[in-house]
Amino acid sequence: MDELDSAIVRLLQTDARQSNRELARQLGVAPSTCLERVRALTRRGVIRGYHADIDPAALNRGVQAMVSVQVRPLSRAVIDSFVQSATELPEVLSVFVLAGGDDFLLHVAVQDLDHLHAFLLDRLSKRREIAGFRTSVIFQQVRNAVPARLPTPG
Repeated sequence: MDELDSAIVRLLQTDARQSNRELARQLGVAPSTCLERVRALTRRGVIRGYHADIDPAALNRGVQAMVSVQVRPLSRAVIDSFVQSATELPEVLSVFVLAGGDDFLLHVAVQDLDHLHAFLLDRLSKRREIAGFRTSVIFQQVRNAVPARLPTPG
C-alpha cells in the first residue's frame, strides 16, 4: 500500500458513506483514479466491506460480555464445530480463536444480566466439549475506529 492507498483507507474508515467524488476531492486526485484505487483495494481484500455501526443497546442488547472458553479434546474437528455453533447463536457478536490458556473468546450481547446468566447456563454449560469458561462483563467499549497502517520492519 502506498500513501494514496493509506489515505483512502483512513478516509473510508472515518466515513464510508462519502461519495467517490468527495473522496477524490479530499485526496486531490481525479475521481477515476480514486475509483480505480478503491476497486483495487477491494479486490486485494484490504477493503472487506462497508457496514453501519449500530449501538447494541438500540437492539435491546444493553449488557455485553467477553466469555473465555476452553474446549476438550482440542482438535480441529472440535474447534471447527464450536466456531460454527457459536456463530449461529443470536447472542454472539464475534468469535475469536485464540492461542494460550483459552481456546476462544466470545463477545456476547444480551438484554440484561439475567439473560447473560441464562446464556451461560443454557447455551454454554450444557455443551460436552466445553471444559470451562470465564465471563467478564463489559462496562464500556472504546474503539480505535481509524487504525493506521503500522510501519514495515527493516
